Amino acid sequence: MAATLLIALVVLFLINVPLSVSIAGASIIAITAFGDFPLMMVAQRMVNAVDSFPLMAVPLFMFAGALMDSGGISRRIVNFADSLVGWLSGGLSAVSIVASMFFAGISGSAAADTAAVGALLIPSMKEKGYKSSFAAAVQAAGGSIGVIIPPSIPMIIYGFITGTSIVKLFAGGILAGILIGISLIIVSVIISKRNGYGKDVKFSFKNVIKTFKEAIWALGATVIIVGGILGGIFTATEAAAVAVVYGFIVGKFVYKELEIKKLPKMIVNSAVMAAVVLFIISAASIFGWILTMENIPQTVGNYLLNLTSNKIILLLLINLMLLIAGTFMETTVSLILLVPIIMPILPLIGMDPVQMGVVVVTNLAIGMLTPPLGICLIVSTGISGDSIAKVSRAVVPFLIMTIVDLMILTFWPPITTFLPSLL
Repeated sequence: MAATLLIALVVLFLINVPLSVSIAGASIIAITAFGDFPLMMVAQRMVNAVDSFPLMAVPLFMFAGALMDSGGISRRIVNFADSLVGWLSGGLSAVSIVASMFFAGISGSAAADTAAVGALLIPSMKEKGYKSSFAAAVQAAGGSIGVIIPPSIPMIIYGFITGTSIVKLFAGGILAGILIGISLIIVSVIISKRNGYGKDVKFSFKNVIKTFKEAIWALGATVIIVGGILGGIFTATEAAAVAVVYGFIVGKFVYKELEIKKLPKMIVNSAVMAAVVLFIISAASIFGWILTMENIPQTVGNYLLNLTSNKIILLLLINLMLLIAGTFMETTVSLILLVPIIMPILPLIGMDPVQMGVVVVTNLAIGMLTPPLGICLIVSTGISGDSIAKVSRAVVPFLIMTIVDLMILTFWPPITTFLPSLL
């Protein structure tokens, strides 16, 4: 059955069938050809896969991100970030990354992060003389942090699949996200200095205080969401609901920029995006069920262990597998197909599931910067108007730095395990 499943999947991919339909279709073909199970079981398992309280956070965080973007929160975050790092060489590129880090604490989605901040900063960078492809590359790299700094939709899915504490996963992503953010700022400053970008702005403590006051309600969203989750006040799903209410109140009654007439469109767009993710999860659940019945995760795990017993080489192989998957597969699909393969190996290499969760998500975040399915790259080029090939070349230095950070996260556990150990 496993061979039929994989062959059907490859064939459906080759004829350009959408990912989620390919996964569901391959599963149905395998069950029909070799399984003694009624097809009704497919529908039941697909529904059961998404009938989950933790997964309710996915559409809620997407809607919260849309509310906060439309309500003026993202613009005030950008202004505050500008006051903090705008004085650096290539100040706007550093602002792009810092603003993305702040917005990551609200949206949980790399695509939303890239779109919200990029819509403001990519045109601004181009007006200031920054090369268009560089502006798009910086924003794509900064936006990818959106799935590492909590809240994170991929971490919610990882926790759902493995039973790992989502709260601890969120805590593990904080220092990891800060490390990657600082590294990307360093790269952007070096490139900007070489090209003479953004040298005329001076640091002003007065401006920092002014923009902080204007952004205090916007920054409060991050404090309430992340602080509430880590403090045990509410779950990730409850935090998502709080984020929606907070975003609406601040956008409508504090900043007074949120227009009620836009709400239906935002709700529909958020529902469509969430439906895509949840359908992939439901389709992949059937695929994963067949793989589990055929003992494929254990077989692949044993194969890796038979290749080598060296922990370092095993971790490098796992990272390589995840990097390749992140390049060619959608994030949710990669999580559902590969995490069950990786989990049985963890006790044998002595790795904490929380650390592996952050490593997995970081690998997939890197995939968001690479064609053909790099969502951050696609969103960023859509704003800048450049070709994906052109921006892909500009993103290479950021890609290399992020891979260096990935190695640090893989081989230095305290970065991802210190904060979770305090909870």
